[in-house]
Amino acid sequence: MIELFERAGIMMYPLALASLIALAFIIERAISLRKRKILVPEILSVVNNFSSLKDIDLAKTICEKYEGPLPNVIKLGLQNYHLPKSEIKEILEDQGRQEIRALERGLPVLETIAAIAPLLGLLGTVLGMVRVFAVIKDQGIGQTAALSGGISEALLTTVTGLFIGIPVLIAYNYFTSKSESLVLDIEKYTNQLIQKINKLKNDETHSRPESQAV
Repeated sequence: MIELFERAGIMMYPLALASLIALAFIIERAISLRKRKILVPEILSVVNNFSSLKDIDLAKTICEKYEGPLPNVIKLGLQNYHLPKSEIKEILEDQGRQEIRALERGLPVLETIAAIAPLLGLLGTVLGMVRVFAVIKDQGIGQTAALSGGISEALLTTVTGLFIGIPVLIAYNYFTSKSESLVLDIEKYTNQLIQKINKLKNDETHSRPESQAV
């Protein structure tokens, strides 16, 4: 393996570095984007069971125990429940955009590696072919063994670049789709909370005149 690495030329070093970086980000994203880690069951329970404005303090306490996009957004909504619906929605949308950055962290790196790995491999092949033509210039075309060996070595970097780029591209598309799905889930539960808070506030407003009249 080491001999093959050395035969393929200098471009194998950036390709090896790119593969290690991609592997690190793939592992990190696989751990960070677990559905249970983002859509914390306890926070979902807070949203689903929210039935009174008196539950706000308890709900905020539960949200403060967890870190992540959903707890942060829900907690912010609870802290600003007294504001009009439009203002709450605007605040949560701003916070949501910030949280999306955490979900998409590392994806641009994977996209870049998926794009440049085949290009690095192609560059290595071009450099190898330059060396092959140098052999032709010095020794002529009669040295078929040297030429075939040089060409095969030159193509190793292209194979390596594709071998790295294809899986990384698949991983990038998978994590992009997964993060977008999680964002939609967060928006769904956030809107659900906003609707519940707005309904409870309206119910409380409509019930006040009746209690005062009694």
